[in-house]
Amino acid sequence: MNLITPMNTNKLKRLIEPLIFLTIFFCVFGVIGNRMGLSNMLNTIMQTSYRLLLDTVFFLMGITVLSGALGKLLVEFGVVRMLEKILRPLMKPLFGLPGVAALGAVLTFLSDNPAIIALAKDKQFGQYFKKYQLISLTNFGTAFGMGLIVVVYMTSLGFGKGALVGLLGAVVGSIVSTRLMQRFTLKSHPEYLNLPAYEKQVEVDEDECHKKESTFIRALNAILDGGKSGVDLGLAIIPGVLVISTAVMMMTFGPSGEDGQYMGVAYEGVPVLPYLADKINVLFDWLFGFQFPELVSFPITALGAVGAALGLLPEFIARGFVDNNVIAVFTAIGMCWSGYLSTHTAMLDSLGYRRLTGKAIGAHTIGGLCAGIVAHWAFVLLSLI
Repeated sequence: MNLITPMNTNKLKRLIEPLIFLTIFFCVFGVIGNRMGLSNMLNTIMQTSYRLLLDTVFFLMGITVLSGALGKLLVEFGVVRMLEKILRPLMKPLFGLPGVAALGAVLTFLSDNPAIIALAKDKQFGQYFKKYQLISLTNFGTAFGMGLIVVVYMTSLGFGKGALVGLLGAVVGSIVSTRLMQRFTLKSHPEYLNLPAYEKQVEVDEDECHKKESTFIRALNAILDGGKSGVDLGLAIIPGVLVISTAVMMMTFGPSGEDGQYMGVAYEGVPVLPYLADKINVLFDWLFGFQFPELVSFPITALGAVGAALGLLPEFIARGFVDNNVIAVFTAIGMCWSGYLSTHTAMLDSLGYRRLTGKAIGAHTIGGLCAGIVAHWAFVLLSLI
């Protein structure tokens, strides 16, 4: 007689899951607390979060407000439409997408990853795509998400040259990721090759629908609406920056005291990640030009949230870890990955293709690594010229 029923299995899972979580939780914080001291560990957590909020989040929020206003102005006065027409001829040969996909690249570059989903669910926009192409928009749009914010932030730190090279690397990474996703999708669903994403829609003349308002009012409304969206984005990155960056920093940096003493101040921790990265640092040095194993924390953090990854930069700069080559790699990987682990599932689910999430994540992982490698070697080549 089989005594194992689905009900018993669920009860067992509900019992085991919290035990496993508590075991891991107390092991991790037990080791860190034992090394740092409980009081120092708690003080460091609070102080690091506080410094990140003041020094990084508010600075990033200023950038998101300004870039949001700029992006809305570009949309309002037709610059985005003009850029889309200029970029259209590149879409098919580079990305295997119809020309209108250029609009998605521009909008996600000016805002964030989910902007591509809003477009993909628009039947007027989606009628130009086959099903496999529409699915690959998740990878395509994510590779440009928060691009303007990343580039502007890197430039504001004094590394404009590296940021531009990184932008090139991100474009290459997006091509790799999009093409791989299309290949993976067609391999598992060959019927999607000629199947349209949506039926043809009746086109609407946007100019006829545009409200008759003065240029000044249109500009003012665009600035205010764009700035407001920038505030929303700035608020949205706070949990990622404070929680993820604090956790990563506490596994990246060591004690700050002169004699290796823990002081309970911001940006201390137990350097687990550098220890592990140092074991294969030759690989990171060749692929990305990383001279310091601590730098591997940036791409790891960018997997979950690029805003959180940007929060690591001020401390890296203060410790002398950063140059233009590092910024080029960080820009490429930060743009291309752009927190895809935390967004891909939701994005594909909203399109109705959650079963393909694993393929999308695999393709994007490869694309991000290629972006970083291309950025590094492109910078090396430019340095030789």
